[in-house]
Amino acid sequence: MTAFLLPVAGPESAFPPPAAAAATGEAAVRAAALDAAARLFVERGLERVGLADIAAAAGLEPRALRACYASREHVLLALQERFVRDFCQRAAQAMDACREGDWSGRLRAWVRTGVDGYLDNVALHDVVFHDLRTHDRHAWQDNPVVDQLVELLEGGIAARVWAAPDPRMTALIFFTALHSAVDRVIVCGEPQDDPVQVRHRLAQTLIGYFERSVQWWSRF
Repeated sequence: MTAFLLPVAGPESAFPPPAAAAATGEAAVRAAALDAAARLFVERGLERVGLADIAAAAGLEPRALRACYASREHVLLALQERFVRDFCQRAAQAMDACREGDWSGRLRAWVRTGVDGYLDNVALHDVVFHDLRTHDRHAWQDNPVVDQLVELLEGGIAARVWAAPDPRMTALIFFTALHSAVDRVIVCGEPQDDPVQVRHRLAQTLIGYFERSVQWWSRF
């Protein structure tokens, strides 16, 4: 499972704006390019999409797109970063909606966000991450999603709600478990079941394991 394996170095070349261009215009160009690329990558696959295709689909001049993203790989890296950034933002919003000191609620919110975020975006997730056919051990360590989970675990530990001798190792185990469990649902499928109930059972199973894990360590 190679999902969310970031951070990766984003495109170094910046979009050079005209003297009168506004920063919001640059952001709009980048957003349009990434939206178009995401759609084309899902429809055709990475190898069948070039910068010219992305520019045409986004309504941009090829020169303007190249000034922003020098290659298709730069576009892909930017899509990866946006995918992970959006996930972290949604998870943070869900956790912030919990009452202060509700560490169990925050963990449950993180898990549900992870399950929904993956299942709602399977096609994009797979083409952006899986088509790379690479395994980067460093990415499992330097990962914004894992960092977010470490921060959550450390907060619960500091509040003496949870105990874990190695929060980052625990976060990596939770992270891997969530993705493996979601992959199983995708591969096996449960067409006879209500998709909402499938997600609920999956989230509840993961939450149960995670909560018992941090409680288990408190015995030692």
